[in-house]
Amino acid sequence: MEIARPFIRLPLSFDADRLASEVEALPESAWMVHPNRMSGNSAVALISRGGGNNDDFDGEMLETALLQACPYTRQVIASFGEVFGRSRFMKLAAGAEVAQHVDFNYHWYTRVRIHIPVITNPLVMFHCAGEKIHMRAGQCWIFNSWRRHQVTNESHEDRVHLVIDTAGSSRFWRMVRDMQQYDSLAEADKIDQLVKSVAYEPGKKVEILTEKYNVAPVMSPGEVDALVDGVVRDFEQNPDNDPQLVTNYKTLLQDFAKDWREIWHLYGYQEEGWPQYRQAIDRVFRQLHPNPRALITQTNKIGVNPIIVQRILRAALAVEKMDQFVGSLGAKS
Repeated sequence: MEIARPFIRLPLSFDADRLASEVEALPESAWMVHPNRMSGNSAVALISRGGGNNDDFDGEMLETALLQACPYTRQVIASFGEVFGRSRFMKLAAGAEVAQHVDFNYHWYTRVRIHIPVITNPLVMFHCAGEKIHMRAGQCWIFNSWRRHQVTNESHEDRVHLVIDTAGSSRFWRMVRDMQQYDSLAEADKIDQLVKSVAYEPGKKVEILTEKYNVAPVMSPGEVDALVDGVVRDFEQNPDNDPQLVTNYKTLLQDFAKDWREIWHLYGYQEEGWPQYRQAIDRVFRQLHPNPRALITQTNKIGVNPIIVQRILRAALAVEKMDQFVGSLGAKS
């Protein structure tokens, strides 16, 4: 998600030692390798699809048994009072890195990632949009995942962060707006004065709200319009792009949005419309330039094709989610 600064420190702090004790009690088998096999990167699923041992973004999100065995971690997550998607303990091994990349898929269009360092040291650095910081244990941070970012661990010990994903309510984003006025490094003392500590409360019962509906069976026309407009606006602003290709892509995507709305007006979620939705998606796929970087975004200089595919086309039709969305309504009718 795009936010106002590369890094924003939130006015919350947590007991890193208590969190670390819960991390250290986890079985070694709980650590999953990175889904892209990135060396030195592993994670423990805390909130996941179906509460299973997976890295999936979509579907009903539930607490895992591993999270339920971590009482303070549960209190930390619940303290935000937000609805959470995929969340994990993430480990970066000694000497390893998270290679530079941009988060551009559908999930990240509306979600921000909250980082709470649990086990770390000053040689762990987070880089984003030309800035770099060390997130100290127990602090709370968000960052601009739409910009190029990277994490390096040049120390001799593993780093572990609690990482939780949320779209955030208005309450959350009011807090972010309040904090984005501060330079997280130059004005650290001012932020320290605002910080509220969330201590462990033995026996405290909490509720964690998790996403139940995060990918629609058929994307609404309004959402298609918004996603298309955002992508078009970004590549139109890049003066280095081929003007004719800009025009071609703009027409292709806007035509897709208009056709999608027409099909929606005829069929909505009805199964008889699914082949027509698929045909509309396939038409765009067939007309994309074979070079994924034929057009480049202005904001972060990445190829437009992967954004179109991951953010729009692959998210637009998820009919396997139909029962989850309408099953209960059908049972009542």
